Amino acid sequence: MAGHQKGKVMLDEVRHNQILRELYLKELRTQKLYPEYHVNPLRKVHTITRKPMSWHDNLEEPADDRFLNLIHHTAQEPRKKYPEPQTESQEIGWFSEPLVSPERDDARLNHFAVYSDITLYKSKMWSLGEDDRHK
Repeated sequence: MAGHQKGKVMLDEVRHNQILRELYLKELRTQKLYPEYHVNPLRKVHTITRKPMSWHDNLEEPADDRFLNLIHHTAQEPRKKYPEPQTESQEIGWFSEPLVSPERDDARLNHFAVYSDITLYKSKMWSLGEDDRHK
């Protein structure tokens, strides 16, 4: 059963190349290249756009204030556009002001590093490059 291959024919390399050549020639017969481009004469509407950076095409057109305001409004961040978050993901971090005002004098919230004579000495030695931390 495993040795019996039903329907699969082993092709030699010459036959395989001949099949590939026939496929290639068949594709070339159906392929039509258009090296020259032109406007379709059967189409009723011809739209040809102007060059966007051309200065003489844009002289007569005034700036559309409504469009510019719309563009500037969409470019803003969501907190400036909307008073409340619009999605679940925006709820995280929407209100970023701290609930408690940070007072630097309050010792309950601020735990600053306090240096003594020996810690100042060792930090100065370590900053100069002495590496005796593992002794």
